[in-house]
Amino acid sequence: MKIIKVQPRGYCKGVVRAIQIAKQTRLEHPDKKITVLGMLVHNQYVVDALKCLNIDTIEDKTKSRLELLDQIDEGIVLFTAHGIASQVKDKAAAKGLICVDASCPDVLSTQAIIKNALADGKHVAYIGKKGHPEAEAVLSISPTIQLIELHQPLPPLATPLFVTCQTTMSTSDVLAVFQEIKHAYPQAEIGEEICNATRIRQQAVHELQDVDVLIVVGDKQSNNSTRLAEIGRNHGIPHVLLIDDASQLDLSVFHDDDVVAVTSGASTPSQLTAQVIDKLNGEPMKPLDLTRLL
Repeated sequence: MKIIKVQPRGYCKGVVRAIQIAKQTRLEHPDKKITVLGMLVHNQYVVDALKCLNIDTIEDKTKSRLELLDQIDEGIVLFTAHGIASQVKDKAAAKGLICVDASCPDVLSTQAIIKNALADGKHVAYIGKKGHPEAEAVLSISPTIQLIELHQPLPPLATPLFVTCQTTMSTSDVLAVFQEIKHAYPQAEIGEEICNATRIRQQAVHELQDVDVLIVVGDKQSNNSTRLAEIGRNHGIPHVLLIDDASQLDLSVFHDDDVVAVTSGASTPSQLTAQVIDKLNGEPMKPLDLTRLL
C-alpha cells in the first residue's frame, strides 16, 4: 500500500491561537471557573483535552450562543475561534463574567469588511452554513444581512449589493454562487473571504492524482473537514472516508496495491492523524495522551 501524507494538513493558525489563548487563560487564572461558549474548535478530542485543564465546554446545536450564555453564571467565559456576536459579549459583561475572545483573526477580518459595506449603504449577502457559529456571529451584525446557503435557489437580493462568504467554505462551491450572483446582478461587489489555510488544504486535495482512497481525519462537526471529504468525492477519488480517529479505520477494506492519501481538517490534532498513518503502515499506534494533545 502506498501512503501519501497530504501537505498541508491539520491545525491552522487560528486553531493554534485559540488553543494557546485557552491554555494561557488557565495559567493566568488557576483557580477560576472557565467555560467555553460552544466548542472552542470543532473537534471533540480538543474539548476533552480542555477538560483535563479544568476548562468546561457547553454546546447545544439547538441553541444560539446568546441562549447558551444563560448557563454560565460565574468566572470566565471563553468565546470560540468562530467569532462572537456583540450582543453575546454585552450580555456576558452584564452578568459580570470575565470575557476572553479567541476569535480567529480571519473571521474578525470578514466581520470588519461586512461592517464597512453596511456603513457604505450596501446590502450584504453572506454565503454560509445555517446554524454554524461563524455564520451566526455574522448574521447578528445586522438583521439586513441575507444568508445564502449552498445548493439552494438564489433568493431575490437588494442592491447595491456586496457578497462575501464564510471562511471555511469550499472554494469551488462559493465560486459557483459568486458567478450566479454576478450573472443576475452584474454590479454586485464580491469579497471572497475563504481563509488561506482552508484554501491551500482544499487545493492540496484537488491536486491529488491516481488516488484510490482519501482519508480525512476530522470531526464531522468541522465544516472544513467535511468540505475536504466533499472535495475528494467531487474530484473523482473512488473511496473517501471521513473519520474521527484510527479506531474507525477498517483495514480489511483496503488492498495491497491501493494508493491512500491522508489529510486532516484544520481543527484536528496531529496525534490523531499520526495514529491513522501508523495503523495504515501496520505499526504500533502511539497511545493518545489527552494531557499533551493541545
